[in-house]
Amino acid sequence: MSKLSHFDDSGEPRMVDVGGKALTHRTARAHAFVRMSPAVLEALPNNPKGNPLAIARVAGILAAKRTADLIPLCHSLPLSHADVALTLEPTGVRVIASASTTAQTGVEMEALTAASVAALTIYDMTKALDKRIEIQDIYLLEKTGGKSGDFKR
Repeated sequence: MSKLSHFDDSGEPRMVDVGGKALTHRTARAHAFVRMSPAVLEALPNNPKGNPLAIARVAGILAAKRTADLIPLCHSLPLSHADVALTLEPTGVRVIASASTTAQTGVEMEALTAASVAALTIYDMTKALDKRIEIQDIYLLEKTGGKSGDFKR
């Protein structure tokens, strides 16, 4: 296993210096699933707080833009794109978040943050209907660009 770059030689956390790296186009897509009962799914269009899916999509996009404020050692990145797609399924809502940039470091954390916050927003807007809603399976689907190359789950 390679050495973790977010720690210095004495084991203290540090922000990685990416100043010497070339700008390259980078993308990432991340996944989350919000498991809920059929009754909650059926009630989504009539939610008194508004459309949970529309609000979750916007929340995820905003979260991608604020990732460096939430994850201590992340770099602030000029995102060229961020989006969240939400799909209703028989057992819940599938969340696919994407982010892209041309920068010196990748956008995996931005995509993961977008997926996570979109899922949390769905929970927040539906929790009054059922406290047993679960947020599951948050993971990176794929990423492109950078020194480590492409990854696809």
